[in-house]
Amino acid sequence: MHALIVVSHPDKQSLTHTVAAELAAHIPQAHGFEIADLHAEGFDPRFNAEDLGLFRNQSPLAGDVLAEQARIDRADALVLVYPVYWWSFPGVLKGWIDRVFTSGWAYDQAEQGLLQRLPVHLVALAGAGPRTYDKHGYAVAMHTQIEHGIFGYCGARVASSTLLTQADDDFPQGHLDAARRIGRELFTQRS
Repeated sequence: MHALIVVSHPDKQSLTHTVAAELAAHIPQAHGFEIADLHAEGFDPRFNAEDLGLFRNQSPLAGDVLAEQARIDRADALVLVYPVYWWSFPGVLKGWIDRVFTSGWAYDQAEQGLLQRLPVHLVALAGAGPRTYDKHGYAVAMHTQIEHGIFGYCGARVASSTLLTQADDDFPQGHLDAARRIGRELFTQRS
């Protein structure tokens, strides 16, 4: 089993990167993983004319998109580790999804999800606490937008979704404990 861990934060010393590293370090040795650091790798998140041409069936798949799809195709689980920006993904991660999850690969024209084999694990780090999320409905909005709107549409099962906040008990140590648990259990939640 192999996990692709996609991390999106510009600061390598951030808690986001630390959580991703702890998660990876605790994946059992019988399994492999790859970390895709979108910022360090310089992934261009901008949906460009070539991407639009592909969407319109007028151009071929861009090389960088093909390479990202190949990484996902090699994975038995996809793990996204990211800070919450405006109740969603950071722009680089959202652009990665916009460009990589293409028609014919992630979904088809009949709106059928093509990624049924891919369990997804979401690990979001947020400044606001659970009370704020509950009070304003942010958790429901994020669930609808990310879990249902993206991964549900593509047929991928969200196997776990973890929101880690600064208001959590034992912050930040609790975040690292959660990352270790997710890593250990990554391939035990198959259905």
